[in-house]
Amino acid sequence: MKVIIGSDHGGFNLKKSVVEHLEDKGIEVKDVGPFNLDSVDYPDYAKPVAEAVQNGEYDRGILICGTGIGMNIAANKYKGIRAALVHDTFSAHATREHNNSNILNMGERVIGQGLALDIVDIWLNTEFEGGRHERRIEKIEG
Repeated sequence: MKVIIGSDHGGFNLKKSVVEHLEDKGIEVKDVGPFNLDSVDYPDYAKPVAEAVQNGEYDRGILICGTGIGMNIAANKYKGIRAALVHDTFSAHATREHNNSNILNMGERVIGQGLALDIVDIWLNTEFEGGRHERRIEKIEG
């Protein structure tokens, strides 16, 4: 599995932890930045992640900002992207099984590192159920 990840300054520290966690698990991960705590605009980092998932270059994407909300809004502007804002393990599981989400959004100021890493693991390891859920995804895609 190939994962691409980005954040803004509000999600920078959690992004670093997630990158390290993925690398420790042997998952190929590309970090598109930022690479310091300078203030940046979240759409500038949502774009390369969403486009890389959209064009199939990466299997999944992860975006992190202060709340996760801005990144979620920005990523969902791209056709074929099903970005999900997740701050609990049940939702991480459900959004993969039922919504086939391909970008995970989290807020560093909302959840702690331990929970975030659990969410990442669940989200990456849960398969899409298909079936009746596929019909619903098709309606979203138009």
